[in-house]
Amino acid sequence: MSSPSPGPSAPSDGLLSAARRNLRELAHGLSHASRPSTPLLADAPKRWQRLLPYAVVLALAATLIPVTITVLTTQYEVPGALAGALGVAQAAPLLMLAHRPLQAWWIVFPADVAGALALLARPAAPHDVWPWTPPVIVGHLFLLLALGLRERRRTVIAVWVVTGLGGLLLHLIAPDRGGGSALLITVLGAVVLVIGGSVRERGEARRLLAEQETISEEERARRTLLEERTRIARELHDVVAHHMSVITVQADSAPYRISGLPEAAREEFASIAAAARESLGEMRRLLSVLRSDGGAGERAPQPGLDRLQQLVEATVRAGLPAELALSAELGDVPPAVDLSAYRIVQEALANVVRHAPGAPTRVSVSGVGGQLTVLVVNGPATGAGPPLETSGTGHGLVGMRERVRLTGGTLDTGPLPDGGFRVAARMPLPPAAAPAAPTAPAARPSPEDL
Repeated sequence: MSSPSPGPSAPSDGLLSAARRNLRELAHGLSHASRPSTPLLADAPKRWQRLLPYAVVLALAATLIPVTITVLTTQYEVPGALAGALGVAQAAPLLMLAHRPLQAWWIVFPADVAGALALLARPAAPHDVWPWTPPVIVGHLFLLLALGLRERRRTVIAVWVVTGLGGLLLHLIAPDRGGGSALLITVLGAVVLVIGGSVRERGEARRLLAEQETISEEERARRTLLEERTRIARELHDVVAHHMSVITVQADSAPYRISGLPEAAREEFASIAAAARESLGEMRRLLSVLRSDGGAGERAPQPGLDRLQQLVEATVRAGLPAELALSAELGDVPPAVDLSAYRIVQEALANVVRHAPGAPTRVSVSGVGGQLTVLVVNGPATGAGPPLETSGTGHGLVGMRERVRLTGGTLDTGPLPDGGFRVAARMPLPPAAAPAAPTAPAARPSPEDL
């Protein structure tokens, strides 16, 4: 004998379980606030904006308490003591709207129900508003607005449903009285909750968007820094490779240039040359990893201070009045400092062209006190057209700082009082060495050594 099919009862069980789940969620929303008790507009930048919610609720409570008492005593003929107690219970908790609106609702709603029941003690008048008096409607709408601005959708729906059910039950208790206020507060409450929820969700969306923009800007800055470091590493490869090649050639040619070397010294020079060749090989492999574009890279020599004049002339041809003051007593500038000085001037002039077109610019390079000083100063923009970029990201300064930090120097940048901008970099120079004695010409290295 086959068992009975559970087909017809399965959908009803599913509906019952869904209803129980929704009721549990609504009950949880009524008993648990969506947010901690932080005031509205607590993150506002100005103090008066942070105090504004407190001023509003204070004015609201100070207005509704006497109005409620007056309406209850004059229109509904409620005794003075009871009217005072109901007025305070219905309006005083509105002071909590700025930071605890859900807790305020738990006080106000029972007080409103108690006030509606108290009005049943007197005969109904033709123009009485029942079960909710006009001050109760106004206060309840402000309460629902505060809930919509703070609480989640589940909580505000639960409050709206309970308020509507409360009005319906009161109307069923006394159907002979006019129940228009119950329907009115339900409809207006839904509108107010939708407006408050929309404002809250829009504010949350803007806050999340601002957080994402901040994260994206930090990621862009971090990526720019890594790209700039990679670029500097690729450029410095040529500088270091040159010195390593010189070490290799000198170590290989030392036994031929210096007569009478013992065998141990010859082996030591051979070991130095082998280590230098291995280091060159490791640098080439590292460079291949750094070149993310997979290309062979630039083959031209890296620029230096000897090409600053060409750089300034090209900038002048681009429409920027610039002049160069290059000290004639720079001495021996290390290749890393030489390259960094050129790149700093290049980036500074590019920033002037982008942000202050037509600004008079002066480039000064001097070597004083064992330091190479690079100074680029421009005045305010005088071009007829607007700047090519009005809101820079400062990523060009990132590369300058990295280059100066690599050489052990300092960088000072900032605006000037007249509206211009200044870039000042100081990089250490090696102490002047005494002239070395002339030596025999070195043997020409083979292509394999380089």
